[in-house]
Amino acid sequence: MNATKHVLVCAVSIACFGACLQGAEVGDAVEIARYVDEFSRAHLEPARMNDQPGLAVVFVGTDDLHYYAKSETAPAPDFDLKVHPAADGATFGQAVFPKWKLFYDLGLEKEIEVYVGDFTIFIPFAEVPTQPVDVTVEITGLACTSELCLSPFAHKVTATIDPAGAATWKELAFEARAGSEAPTVTAAPAKPTVTAPPSDADTQAQDAAARQKVLPYGMGIYFVLAILAGISINLMPCVLPVIPLIMMRLIDQSKRPGGHRIASGLAFSIGVILFFAAFALVSAIINLTTGAVLDLNSLFRYPTAVIVLFLAIVFFALAMLDVIVLSLPSSVAGKQGGGSGLLGTAGMGFFAGVLSTPCSGALLGFVLVWAQTQPLLVSSVAIVLMGVGMALPYAVIVSIPSLLDRIPKPGTWMEIFKKSTGFLLFLIAAKLTLAALPKDRLMNVLMYGIVFSFCVWMWGKWVGFATPPAKRRLVRGIALVIAIGAGLWLLPAVATPEGATIQWQDYNADLIGSATSQKRPVVIKFTADWCTNCKVVERKVYRDPEVATLIEQKNVLAIKADTTLIDYPATVDLKGQYGEAGNVPVTIILLPDGTRRKLRGIFGKDALIDILTTLPEGK
Repeated sequence: MNATKHVLVCAVSIACFGACLQGAEVGDAVEIARYVDEFSRAHLEPARMNDQPGLAVVFVGTDDLHYYAKSETAPAPDFDLKVHPAADGATFGQAVFPKWKLFYDLGLEKEIEVYVGDFTIFIPFAEVPTQPVDVTVEITGLACTSELCLSPFAHKVTATIDPAGAATWKELAFEARAGSEAPTVTAAPAKPTVTAPPSDADTQAQDAAARQKVLPYGMGIYFVLAILAGISINLMPCVLPVIPLIMMRLIDQSKRPGGHRIASGLAFSIGVILFFAAFALVSAIINLTTGAVLDLNSLFRYPTAVIVLFLAIVFFALAMLDVIVLSLPSSVAGKQGGGSGLLGTAGMGFFAGVLSTPCSGALLGFVLVWAQTQPLLVSSVAIVLMGVGMALPYAVIVSIPSLLDRIPKPGTWMEIFKKSTGFLLFLIAAKLTLAALPKDRLMNVLMYGIVFSFCVWMWGKWVGFATPPAKRRLVRGIALVIAIGAGLWLLPAVATPEGATIQWQDYNADLIGSATSQKRPVVIKFTADWCTNCKVVERKVYRDPEVATLIEQKNVLAIKADTTLIDYPATVDLKGQYGEAGNVPVTIILLPDGTRRKLRGIFGKDALIDILTTLPEGK
């Protein structure tokens, strides 16, 4: 009897539970965007808001991948996030979007309105259907991370909604953005989504249609904009310092008889265009393999690319100072006549294109994003046309001799100007690395820049064409070994082992006092940017997983005390509060019983581990 009762109770419970869930179907989640570990997915749920039945488009994602909330601040017009519901037998009202969040865009250097992470969009029924309906919501827009933007998307999310249980649907409560800013949702009913998977041709047609819908201008307009954007590059701050250098090169080539002036201008223009063609090729490869959309500023988000560019600029600066002479071998130059000069001029054009990348400008960025949403041929043509636009002013100058005749004749001033330009390039190289590299790698890269310059000097000045071949090979081989060895030592990023991350807090005397009053142990790492031994301790001790695990397990407050400058609070307290002369590195451990332990200079991880293991387990 008891068993029978048990079965009846379970059956009734299951029936009640099923009734409560009737109409609460949840659609399958669809991945909207992904880049490496960053992702965003969406699914549909029936929901209510202010007692009105409707659909909840539920987004789940990471904290860096974001969608644009406003068309005005998106990379291009109408790339903001939109939802388009459709169902046979149901109509919908205006979608309710949540209040956006502010996200700092490194490219625009300002905060923009985005949707990021987990959020929900509510789409109310204009008229609640009387029977189950298959609902499809098309989601369109553009997703970006703090590093780069992905291709524009148009994904469909589906679910079957049974209105019979509408009274039990989950009630949504979130702060909505102003109704005047909410996007218009398609109200016309549409046929149910075809369940058969679309063919590749259908998918491509849908993508093309979605792209045309968010791009209101014709292709010809964008091609014209691409040329104008290229012309505008010559006015960017990053290119202005090398324009005199470019002109000097063109003047030097223009002194040659016959058609050398025109050939020089064409060579420079080809060099510029080759850079943009190379960028188009790289962009196409990345877009086809990962779906990512690059912009010229993306180059400076990759430390390896920044370092390569830094060394290239340093090399050109050394060439301007005559530390090394750029020329083709005599056997090649003798066969090609002026080929060496024209090759150098083309190289200067390519170099000018490289220098244009840090400040590509809003117009260039807009055209570039558009270009990479188009078919491969159109995209490549648009990017190459940017190079044509940048090269156009120089082609005009060399084609009109009277313009070059107005420039002073070559003389001593040109040699002085040439070497001054070398120092100017050093300044540009330092500015690029200072702005783009993380602090922990900057010093090593600048140190390698000095070693690299020394090796270039060895290669170019220690030997010459009159030096015996064996000696020339020996000297240059040594220079190459030094350059490679120093590069392997100084340039690689120091990888933090898995599980070796310590949550350091900036030095704060009040925070330390609060922790000690609660008998919480504190580890204070006194360090400085200029301290080489500090970096040794950081690498050998604080990046060790065992040390990091102990600090977390024992609930130790980890404080990074920066003593780089004399007036920093940590510098003052190192002597005043902790009785140290000011030498770093030094680690001070404040124990729960009020005593202090000090580890000075370079020490091993075992010394710190022995202290940490005596502490009680953290709460």
